[in-house]
Amino acid sequence: MNVRRSAAVLAAVAVIGAATPAAADPSPSSSQAFPSALYGSTDPKYDGVWRQSLALLAQDTVGVKPAEKSVRWLVRQQCADGGFASYRPDPTTACDAKTMLDTNATSAAVQALAALGGHDGTTRKAVGWLKSVQNEDGGWGYSPGGASDTNSTSVVIGALAAAGEKPGRVEKDGKSPYDALLKLALPCGGDGGGAFAFQPDKKGGLAANADATAAGVLGALGKGMVVEPGRKSEATCEKATTPQQAAANGAGYLTAALAEDGNHLMSALAGAEPQPDYGNTADAVVALAAQGNASQAEKSVRWLEKNSASWAARSGPAAYAQLILAAHATGTNPRDFGGADLVKQLGATGPAPQTAGKTGTKASDEKEDSGSGFFGVWWYVGVCLVAGIGIGFLFTGRKKQQL
Repeated sequence: MNVRRSAAVLAAVAVIGAATPAAADPSPSSSQAFPSALYGSTDPKYDGVWRQSLALLAQDTVGVKPAEKSVRWLVRQQCADGGFASYRPDPTTACDAKTMLDTNATSAAVQALAALGGHDGTTRKAVGWLKSVQNEDGGWGYSPGGASDTNSTSVVIGALAAAGEKPGRVEKDGKSPYDALLKLALPCGGDGGGAFAFQPDKKGGLAANADATAAGVLGALGKGMVVEPGRKSEATCEKATTPQQAAANGAGYLTAALAEDGNHLMSALAGAEPQPDYGNTADAVVALAAQGNASQAEKSVRWLEKNSASWAARSGPAAYAQLILAAHATGTNPRDFGGADLVKQLGATGPAPQTAGKTGTKASDEKEDSGSGFFGVWWYVGVCLVAGIGIGFLFTGRKKQQL
């Protein structure tokens, strides 16, 4: 699933691991039927709403009007209280106490639907739900009641801003989401200085996390996933007493980390050999562009142009969307991204976009939302359980892409 979800998913799985079926099929089912309105062909259990939201948001960003049934599918995923789960195979069945609502999925849906317009009622209910599950420290965890983490708090900030709210005024017990982020920012100097941690460890210590830092920079700037290049910034790392300084510090950390590894980030999943992290690199490009660190953002997006094609093809709609958003943030043409048309490739993973005058719907579309049966991505849960040991967004991020 999307890189912005991985850390939180790891934490979530670590909590619910005891309930995971021991005899689950380790390979995806090739016969599983998923809704035709959904983008992507892999099991959506953990990222259906997330990847759908990113796909719709990316299309809107480049001026493409998504298929009507795909937008409707996303709207129908919402529960009556306003929250979204990662995926509901049958949205005609009411949500109940067993429905695992997800702050990250909810926030991504808000950003997509707010950008598309015409869904004020849906986004208003979603924002109301997000406010209702805000933690006392001002932040959010992946699921209601979960400890606040940088990734989840930041994607909620993006949703609040997209819905016309002022994130700094959304408070719980006098604490705003910016207060939560400042507590998760590492001080300057020492290992990982200026970065954001995902969450404190069991002893309250903070460890630099590039994934969380990319998210934290955007959150501290009060921005969502779609950004325009910010003013040129070469700020040095200083004590972060404001969210703006925390964002500058985080951008400095990302710049150094990208340059050290050849203009891209590396992943280090437990038990696996380090390898390029395409998704986090794309997120870092967006964060640096928003902060105004244009030089490194440009170098890294050029690296992505040369190296990300096979990763995106394997990973699907959320990956294409991330690359489109990185291209947009740096003024790069997503229709000629290293010779590839990202917009066309994203479109090929789901229903064809609307064309002029084609706004009708089919009665049969209402039945296409119902998925069925058992899901076959338990191999991913197994990886998460291993990698999640010791992690305290129940989000991605938030969060690594499945591949």
